[in-house]
Amino acid sequence: MPRIDSISSYIDAGSDEGARQPFSMRNTEQYLLHSEVCKRTYQIYAAAPAQEPPPQGFPVIYLLDANAMFATMVEAMRVQARRPEKTGVHPAVIVGIGYPTDEPFDPSRSYDFTMPTPKEVLEALPVRNENHVWPEVGGADAFRDFIEHELKPDIERHYAIDSSRQAIFGHSLGGLFVLQTLFTRPQAFQTYVAGSPSIHWNKALLREQEEQFRSYLEHADTKHNLLIAVGELEGAHPSNMVANAQELYERLAQMSRNKLDAGFHEFAGEGHVSVLPALVSRALRWIR
Repeated sequence: MPRIDSISSYIDAGSDEGARQPFSMRNTEQYLLHSEVCKRTYQIYAAAPAQEPPPQGFPVIYLLDANAMFATMVEAMRVQARRPEKTGVHPAVIVGIGYPTDEPFDPSRSYDFTMPTPKEVLEALPVRNENHVWPEVGGADAFRDFIEHELKPDIERHYAIDSSRQAIFGHSLGGLFVLQTLFTRPQAFQTYVAGSPSIHWNKALLREQEEQFRSYLEHADTKHNLLIAVGELEGAHPSNMVANAQELYERLAQMSRNKLDAGFHEFAGEGHVSVLPALVSRALRWIR
């Protein structure tokens, strides 16, 4: 059945009143991309603005956990970017990185988003029940290589991208991955959005990486933007995700604003999952 990209094309196709048609999002596509680095296949989602790209290309947002959040971000962008002079949201290509599943979250994310973690550190992490078994972890470096050396070139072959305006968005373990990427490969993106980051996963290692980043900034000739955000109700998490996020922000905010523009936002009344739509909207206004 042909894809219906807009209401006008639906009407022009001569559809009868009351007829049911599959719904799809305009100017979006999805495809499988196998990674030789990670030895797994990813479900890639992409959305492009309806207008012609500017001479330098569109900004691009790389979105983790795309099975759960791609549609939310695309619709928020589509609505808010109509009046960028009022909303501060400018049209961008959105690239979602997901997995070949119908579920919103795939267990493989636990490997892709995390650093190598000693067994004793894992065993000290809070779990939902005493029978919990941790999946394999420690694949973050390979996943970063996949994004940088396999996914980005593929996207840039098909879309007009401004490589000087790249952002990455992640939540929870994805937020941890975003922070690690900023600290260990800061030149990969210009804007970083870490939602509800799982700083408690390996707090000591992340602090070491933070110090390496601090040294990098002393000699950096480019500016980076970072938004850390969390839901108010996440303070009740056993690891107190709110306190961890705010403490990290306060340290980073002391760095030179000429090198790092860091922001923090706590969403009142929101928890670890309910924060997602509000976080997406805030992130779109943060991305430069």
